Amino acid sequence: MSVELQWLAASLAGILGLLIGSFLNVVIYRLPKMMERQWAAECAELSGKAQEPEEASFNLMLPRSRCPHCSRQIRWFENIPVISYLALRGKCASCKAPISPRYPLVEIATGALFFFCVWQWGATMTGVAWCVFAAALLALALIDWDTTLLPDDITLPLLWLGLVAASLRWIPVDLNSALWGAIAGYLSLWSVYWAFKLVTGKEGMGYGDFKLFAALGVWFGWQTLIPMILLASVIGAVVGIAMKFASQLREGGYVPFGPFLAGAGLTALIGGPAPLRHFVGL
Repeated sequence: MSVELQWLAASLAGILGLLIGSFLNVVIYRLPKMMERQWAAECAELSGKAQEPEEASFNLMLPRSRCPHCSRQIRWFENIPVISYLALRGKCASCKAPISPRYPLVEIATGALFFFCVWQWGATMTGVAWCVFAAALLALALIDWDTTLLPDDITLPLLWLGLVAASLRWIPVDLNSALWGAIAGYLSLWSVYWAFKLVTGKEGMGYGDFKLFAALGVWFGWQTLIPMILLASVIGAVVGIAMKFASQLREGGYVPFGPFLAGAGLTALIGGPAPLRHFVGL
């Protein structure tokens, strides 16, 4: 592929990434709430209590996006990635309440990751697979940071897609390494979880962390698990200590681990798994 076509393909992927990033903002906000509604319905059914009727459909498509302050419906031209935020100067067009800068930052990050993936691997199934991987990790990191949840609706498809990609040679990991990466990734954190619980009587992490680490093991092979967990642990400890000194820790004094696992996965994506393995002497 010529440099001109490479730039064109990567730029189009970047634009698509901006649009996907806008959708990820919806997923990050709504998916945990959808899970909470489902749990409430299941609890009501098991307890034999009548479930209160829902006011309206609530999913990733409905209702239409609204301002959380004045409930005014956002028009389509106010929802253009990044551009609308800049045109509105980061404020609601109606009530002038501030709009979180995280919305355009997620869009920009997704666009940049899509650009990188297609620049690196071209408009191929490999490039597409890594774009999906990057979008999933970005969504998981922010959902876990906000709610301490890592939804199975994202982690499990990510794991299975990795196995499919490995079997079809879309990613440079053979199926054997991917399979053992899933097993080792899950069992390693599962073992840490139970060891910590037996010693302290407390739960140090959730099952979603096991599934996310298993998915990372699929995409990069079992050989990269040790450097990724070391990287995630060190960064997580530094951030946790900084938050403690700044008195910003949540109630219970915990920091979710999923964002740091996702960060290690994105680091391996951008820098390649080989430098990570070399860093720890593997």
